[in-house]
Amino acid sequence: MSELKQDPSTDRLAAGVATALAALSVAALLALGTSRAAEPAVAIPAPAEDAPKAAGPTQTAVLAGGCFWGVQGVFEHLTGVKRVVAGYAGGDRMSAHYEIVGGGGTGHAESVQITYDPQQVTYGQILQVFFSVAHDPTELNRQGPDTGSQYRSSIFYADDTQQKIAQSYIEQLNKAGVYRGPIVTRVDPLKGFYMAEGYHQDFLLRNPSNGYIEVNDLPKIDNFRKVLPSLYVSSPARLGPGAY
Repeated sequence: MSELKQDPSTDRLAAGVATALAALSVAALLALGTSRAAEPAVAIPAPAEDAPKAAGPTQTAVLAGGCFWGVQGVFEHLTGVKRVVAGYAGGDRMSAHYEIVGGGGTGHAESVQITYDPQQVTYGQILQVFFSVAHDPTELNRQGPDTGSQYRSSIFYADDTQQKIAQSYIEQLNKAGVYRGPIVTRVDPLKGFYMAEGYHQDFLLRNPSNGYIEVNDLPKIDNFRKVLPSLYVSSPARLGPGAY
């Protein structure tokens, strides 16, 4: 993910710069022979505490797990998901801009807002995908090649039910010892979600041959298909050109 920030009024230029720097990041990773590029998938148990599937209006979940390109791409393949928006959560509206968030001092994390049908998928199942294949919840303020608090692992809960499920699941997974270290995922109240600039939306779907995407994010989707096949759908819930 690009560390260079651009003025949001120059979306086309910024998108080109982000793509170029992503390719440079991949080249640097390969030159160093690093194995940290793509976080490994971990087979984990389903949450012991969850909300039951039920008919009703769509619901939303807001999660942060590193660069939002890959996290958005993963959840666009989750059954029952209607749309996934890349954006910012944790800070205020005025600072919710890529070139500002990249400084690391806004309180924001690169996040996704997932709109889903609660009759098809539960909040706990969303968290199972989040912890299993979308990112590494044991990395503090980083994911893969990206570092800084804006790349932290966070769950932004909208109500007491989401908070309870998230905290219970983290406790369950820590007790099960499925990771090499403790989960560092924060569980914070959702104060606001702000949609990211258009050039970030559906970035993975629109740029599958981008070097950063190939190394860091496409393996996550492949892992999703292999590790959680019952939750995976091959046709992604893309936002479409209107969001770009």
